[in-house]
Amino acid sequence: MRIPDPAEIRALHEKYAPTAEAFALVHRHCEIVWGIAEQLLAAPRLAHLDAELVRAGCLLHDIGVYRLYGEDGRLDHRNYIRHGLLGHEILEAEGFPELLSRFCSHHTGVGLTRHDIVSQALPLPPGDYVAVTEEERLVMYADKFHSKSRPTAFLSPDEFAARILRFGTDKVTAFEALRAEFGDPSLDGSVPCGSPAADVRTTHVQA
Repeated sequence: MRIPDPAEIRALHEKYAPTAEAFALVHRHCEIVWGIAEQLLAAPRLAHLDAELVRAGCLLHDIGVYRLYGEDGRLDHRNYIRHGLLGHEILEAEGFPELLSRFCSHHTGVGLTRHDIVSQALPLPPGDYVAVTEEERLVMYADKFHSKSRPTAFLSPDEFAARILRFGTDKVTAFEALRAEFGDPSLDGSVPCGSPAADVRTTHVQA
């Protein structure tokens, strides 16, 4: 399988972004998530992971967000939880394999289960949208440390754990398992607008 490079992925974002502002918000977030994942991949114990696949997954995971922008340029926050599935559909229509499409549909929260969808009446087809491979789990995990909210912000592991507590202690337990698997990223450096995602500081990874 040929994995698309950053330039090809950027072109996809430009194709689907309804406005320059939407492109800047979503594509920049995806770059930042890759910067965080790249930092974590520097740990020798993760050397066996497919870094190119992780990069593509990070850069593509939120492409479905564009489908939630209305003609007025506003984001449909009520249906935001559908962005992963919408991204999966975009990549599928573009001819990408399931291996890549799953990074979109299987990164939300710390995984959405059929029980979550049914019990919360979420606007998704009932099913398990849970990261399975190590690469999928790493993309999902790295995504948790940066928010696209206005203004955008980095979240520490403890801040994210507190944020998801309202969804149940099982979600916190799942997040803590990801922390044990991949370690805590160093978030003491911001990524200035317009610079490469690799500008996220890469010197410290806590096991």
